[in-house]
Amino acid sequence: MPPPRRGKSKLKGKGKFGKDKKDRGQRALFLRRKFCRFTADKVEWIDYKDIEVLKDFINENGKIIPARITGTAAHYQRQLSAAIKRARFLALLPYTDLH
Repeated sequence: MPPPRRGKSKLKGKGKFGKDKKDRGQRALFLRRKFCRFTADKVEWIDYKDIEVLKDFINENGKIIPARITGTAAHYQRQLSAAIKRARFLALLPYTDLH
């Protein structure tokens, strides 16, 4: 006789804690398709002097928001992080919220 399977739930179509997969609570209401803002605008290069654009991609603590949150394409995310770091070095953007 084979050993019993572990990790399999007896509740079909349900998650780990027995909740239905379709019932995702409040997150389902605000689910929006992510898109790359720079690809949509056909931006060639992200400029470090364009502070208004760069501010949208750093949070209130001064950290760079990851691409999985913003939906930015990898090519532009690399340019974006370099532009933010360059703008910080030139004191156009703060390193942290304490400055």
